[in-house]
Amino acid sequence: TYLNEKSLQMPAKCENLQDDVESLSNKIDGFSEDDYLQIITNIQSCPWKRQAEEHEKFRAQLASCCDAVENFIVSKNNTPVGTNLSYEVESRKKIHIGESIFNMFPVSQPFMDYPYNQCAVVGNGGILNKSLCGAEIDKSDFVFRCNLPPTTGNISKDVGSKTNLVTVNPSIISIKYANLKDKKAVFLKDIAAYGDAFLLLPAFSFRANTGASFKVYYTVKKSKARQKVVFFHPKYLRQLALFWRTKGVAAFRLSSGLMITSVAVELCENVKLYGFWPFSKTVEDTPVSHHYYDNQLPKQGFHEMPKEYNQILQLHVKGILKLQFSKCEIA
Repeated sequence: TYLNEKSLQMPAKCENLQDDVESLSNKIDGFSEDDYLQIITNIQSCPWKRQAEEHEKFRAQLASCCDAVENFIVSKNNTPVGTNLSYEVESRKKIHIGESIFNMFPVSQPFMDYPYNQCAVVGNGGILNKSLCGAEIDKSDFVFRCNLPPTTGNISKDVGSKTNLVTVNPSIISIKYANLKDKKAVFLKDIAAYGDAFLLLPAFSFRANTGASFKVYYTVKKSKARQKVVFFHPKYLRQLALFWRTKGVAAFRLSSGLMITSVAVELCENVKLYGFWPFSKTVEDTPVSHHYYDNQLPKQGFHEMPKEYNQILQLHVKGILKLQFSKCEIA
C-alpha cells in the first residue's frame, strides 16, 4: 500500500490526543479558543472507535457515585411520604413531602426500555445550523434535549423533531411564559411539539424553583397534555456535582448539558452528542451563534463551559461517547 507522509504521521498524532486534551485543562493562563480549535481539528482527522471497556469503567464510576438508574428522578420509591427533602444547592433548606407533592411523583424511574441502545443528547449550539443532523438524531432510540428548544419547521432538518426528554429551566417559565399566567396557551402549544416526552424540571434545586416547577406540573395535568412532568432528584444532582468536581469542574452549577450527558452514559449503550460547541467560530473560522435559535450568551460565572467541554472531549477521545463536530453525513 502506498503511504504518503501525512498518513504516516497520523497514528502518532492520534495516540497523543488524550494527552493534548488533558494538557489544555492544566493550562494555568486559561483557555484559548484557538488552542481548542487546533486540538478539535486533530480530533476530527482521527478515526473514532467506541471503547466498550472505557465506557463500562466510566459508567461504573457514575453508578457508584450517583446511580441515575435509581436516583436521577424523584420517585415514590426513592422519596417516601413524610421525607424532609434537602434542596440541591440550598442544602440546609428542606421541603416536606406530604401527600399532594408525593402524588406528583412517578412510582419508579420511568425509563421503560433501559438500557437504550442509541441515544442522542442534543445541545443547543449554533453549530447545528445547516448541519443536516435531523434525520440521524431522529433515528436514535432516545433523544434528550435541553431547555425547551425549537424543533418544528425548517430547523428540524438540522436538529431533528424527536424528543423523549427535555429539560425545562424555571427561568424560561418566568421570563418567556410570564409564570404561566397570560401565556399558558403559548406554553401548551410550544410543548405540544415534544409529543409524549418527559419535561424535566429542577423543582428541588433552589426554593425559588419549586413554585414554577409545580405550576408546570399542574398546567400540563389540567390541560390533559401528553407530556409527563418529572423532577430532578436533588441528591442525584449534588452527588453528580461532587463527582465532576473531582475531575476539575468546580462551577457554581453544572450545565444542563453535562447533567444530561452524565445521565445518558448510564442509561444508554451508545451516546452521541450534537450541538455541543461553546466557541464563537468553527474550525474553519466561520462565526457561530451561541444557540441555533438565538445568540444570547450565558450568565458569566454560572457554568464552567471550557472545563466542562474539556471533560466531554476527554470522553470522546477515550471512546466513551461520540461528539458530532460538523455536518452530518446524509445516508
